[in-house]
Amino acid sequence: MSEEETNDEAVSEETPDEAKSEETVEETAEETPEVEVDVELEVTEEVAEDGSVEVEAVQTETVTEDGEVVEETVVVEEAVVEDGEVVEEEVFVAETAAASDEASEVPGANLEPISVEPVAELSIEERARLEAEEEERAELEASSGEEDEDVPPPPPAPAKIAKDARFIATGKRKRSVARVIVLAGDGKIQINDREIEEYFPRARHRTIVNSPLVATGYDSNLEIRIRVHGGGISGQAGAVRHGIARALTEVDPELRAELKRRGFLTRDSRAKERRKAGLKKARKKPQFSKR
Repeated sequence: MSEEETNDEAVSEETPDEAKSEETVEETAEETPEVEVDVELEVTEEVAEDGSVEVEAVQTETVTEDGEVVEETVVVEEAVVEDGEVVEEEVFVAETAAASDEASEVPGANLEPISVEPVAELSIEERARLEAEEEERAELEASSGEEDEDVPPPPPAPAKIAKDARFIATGKRKRSVARVIVLAGDGKIQINDREIEEYFPRARHRTIVNSPLVATGYDSNLEIRIRVHGGGISGQAGAVRHGIARALTEVDPELRAELKRRGFLTRDSRAKERRKAGLKKARKKPQFSKR
């Protein structure tokens, strides 16, 4: 083989590598984005009183990459010129990095709007179906056996009382004293030989008197006769309630816990304190006079 042929083979062997290197260079050239630089220059001159000229030049360079601001460089030049000579010259260079796209965007701009659908009016059949479903759900919850702790248990059934049985108790409130007699009957209440509506015209006082009977379920199978004296109308209503509650514990001892829990068996000892000698009221003293 001649020397020329060997040289041609060596050249042919090296060419593929060179071709590969050229391809990689072209690929990197294609990957690198184009960079654009925008330069703006603003020059201002001011003449001072001493005849000197102050020159201020502001040069702004903005580097953009595919339409996005990457970096911004601001060059500020200040010079004082006197008689054509530059006396002082100052140059300031400030670099500011542009904010990213995420920061420049308005918060929540990329969120999809929430579509609010108008509330359609339900027909009569749909309303009836929803009500039936709610009732079924309530029945299932009631039948599940889960009872709330705050809800008290239902009162026991009223006990049977003999016709000749009599239960006597005394109730007190403030200065009032009530003597209560409980008999078997149909729920009639007499106070000082008068009906309860006549003796206690206010519904509030009648509610206080009937509260122990309603709580225990004896409001329709007992006859109650009461003698009350002392105090006012409100104190007498409290005394009657106290006496009825005590009489019910004699009728059925199991009612004591429920009546005690409701506070019907507690004697309310609050009363007006008596006036003392030398005082205007129970504790109010007369005004002191120095002269």
